[in-house]
Amino acid sequence: MRGDDRLTTGRGRYVADLRVAGCLEAAFVRSPVPHADLRGVDPTTAARMPGVALVLRADDLAGVGDVPTMFGAEDAPPWPPLARDRVRHEGEPVALVVADDRYRAEDAVATVALDLEPRPGRATPSAARQARDRGDEPLYPGHDDLALAKDFGPPVAEETWRRAHTVVDVKLRQQLLAPTSLEARAILVEPDGERLIVHCSHQFPHGLATGIAGAFGLDVGIVRVVVPDAGGAFGSKSPTYPEYLAVVAAARRLGRPVRWIEDRTEALTAASRGRGQDQRVRIAADADGRFLAIDLQVDADVGAHPLGAALPGQTGLAASEAYAVPEVHAAVRSWSTTTTPTFAYRGAGRPEAAYAVERAVDELAATLGADPVELRRRNLIRDFPYDTPTGRRYDSGDYAACLDRCVELLEPGRWRAEQARRRDEGGWPLGVGIACYVERSGGEPGILEEYGSVTADDGGFTARVGTSSTGQPHGTVFAALVADRLGVAAEDVVLVEGDTGEVPEGHGTFASRSAQMGGAALAEAADALIGTARERAAEVWAVAVDDVVWDKGTLRSGTSAMPAGELATETEPLRAEHRFTSPPAFPYGSYGAVVEVDPELGSVHLLRLVAVDDYGTVLDQTAVHGQTLGSIAQGLGQVLTESVVLDDEGAALLRDGLLDYLLPTAAEMPRDLRVDETAVPAPDNPLGAKGAGEAGCIGVPPAVVNAVADAIRSLPGADPTRLRMPLTPAVVWAALGGVG
Repeated sequence: MRGDDRLTTGRGRYVADLRVAGCLEAAFVRSPVPHADLRGVDPTTAARMPGVALVLRADDLAGVGDVPTMFGAEDAPPWPPLARDRVRHEGEPVALVVADDRYRAEDAVATVALDLEPRPGRATPSAARQARDRGDEPLYPGHDDLALAKDFGPPVAEETWRRAHTVVDVKLRQQLLAPTSLEARAILVEPDGERLIVHCSHQFPHGLATGIAGAFGLDVGIVRVVVPDAGGAFGSKSPTYPEYLAVVAAARRLGRPVRWIEDRTEALTAASRGRGQDQRVRIAADADGRFLAIDLQVDADVGAHPLGAALPGQTGLAASEAYAVPEVHAAVRSWSTTTTPTFAYRGAGRPEAAYAVERAVDELAATLGADPVELRRRNLIRDFPYDTPTGRRYDSGDYAACLDRCVELLEPGRWRAEQARRRDEGGWPLGVGIACYVERSGGEPGILEEYGSVTADDGGFTARVGTSSTGQPHGTVFAALVADRLGVAAEDVVLVEGDTGEVPEGHGTFASRSAQMGGAALAEAADALIGTARERAAEVWAVAVDDVVWDKGTLRSGTSAMPAGELATETEPLRAEHRFTSPPAFPYGSYGAVVEVDPELGSVHLLRLVAVDDYGTVLDQTAVHGQTLGSIAQGLGQVLTESVVLDDEGAALLRDGLLDYLLPTAAEMPRDLRVDETAVPAPDNPLGAKGAGEAGCIGVPPAVVNAVADAIRSLPGADPTRLRMPLTPAVVWAALGGVG
């Protein structure tokens, strides 16, 4: 991949690596408690310490607007960059210290005195609901702690439940997760006269420029956001965070560059988190196992500031999953809690939906005594496009073929035989699990558009696109795509993205949209450039356009020939741009897992994992394979080890950092990992491409939990419904009938 050698040999340039003359370093004073009245912030000692250039409190930011919400509630409460009068989550920034180096800034932070009067916390959706029912004061006076409530699809008719042969009713929990990218949040703000140059590790540079401009009353054109190399994001680096606005304020006040690099403790205790849902799902089926109805109830934890209050709606929209079900209803409630804001994390609502539905499908199979694979196959959607009762239009697919390939690779017959042998002769319980999923890629209305342009000059071709890589190989994939369209070498194409000064508009990189939206925009722009070049050459040579051909970057007509770059030099700049729009696409997949469980310790051992995904037309197999492996690793993290554990007030029990928050490593990847694809092109995309960034996060958790449930289901005293993620030994041991 282009540029990989630079990154893997330590020559990448991240925000922390930038060398800017006179740059100061920032550190934040943060609330040590989840909920309290903020009676005072005394920075007297800090302001006098050596090297300290500035201390900012909320009162010093008069005139700075509130933090914008990205997918928030319609009636969002005020969110100042630095807390005023009240703190509502652990780690909320209350003051900013700027010094000539980070060490001095941190030393000064430690001297800032906070006068806090603690208030009771509400760490979970159920605690928030109970506080509301009691009539307790809401987190924000005048604003309901029920930040958003929305139903998807009409309620299931009572008659449907009555006439059903079988109804399963399952309660589940999606734990809170910390996105934990290699590089945490990072920003460097460089004043340039009236202009601002903002270097930030970010997924949505144009959105950040708009957010900063709005908060400071500036013309967005004077805010230039540049994204250097970025060390991952997974959705969490899309918003305009309060820390960013505070750093901008400091840089403007001092007239000097100011940088803030989030440390790992801050990232785990104060940054946004993902998932966090209490779920109840019911499925009704007839005697043949045909699904009659799905009802999904979601109470989502969206944290103290409803930055992403609307994101759990993605779970509601996906409640049909891969199945043709006549009645589907989802009720989604987003609750404000005394925790850090919950926002997008790889999959953003779709992993939650797949887990709920697929766990319930397995419980239904067990209740009916049906084979889990056959039960799924019987209910899969067959005809496309398919309109779900919750409002989605699935564009294309062959779900049965995907499931069949997964089963072929999983070889359940072999494992069932071994399972039976162990049950008869002894040995660790063995289980087989399966899961199907459908996800949405490209985004929702409002971001289902992307900008692309291609310019020819005497040095080759420059492609500009509104996406922004946070580690994905855009430089390789997009350059090759444009080169192929133009018939030139990939080395002749330079990609420019992640710079609002170079790219006039764009919606960034999230929602698995880069290839689908940005790639299509570049392909159309390249095609348009060929057309423009032929017209220009026809004018120069006084011939008909039909008499001019494009030949690998050169215009030809009869005996006349001219490279596109030379044509641009001799006439005027040769450039074509395109704004691509389309409906979302719907990738899908089937996952299978085989596990064995140590009944004495409760440990889970993964013997085989199968992933079969359909991303439509794949632009670069190596890149997509890497995305699949990465998302599988994160899916394994959720199902086996990762969880943000909170106390009753909302404080994270992560004092030892990554010793408490356990990330999967290469050692946790299964030795027997089988990855394959089917390929049904997206009909609304000129490339046939669908998103490919989130599959493993969606398919792995339900497949593995279903496998563990299958392993223990026949054991005396075991209760698979007690399983919850992560599947720690304590959780599994409790489900086996132990105390827990």
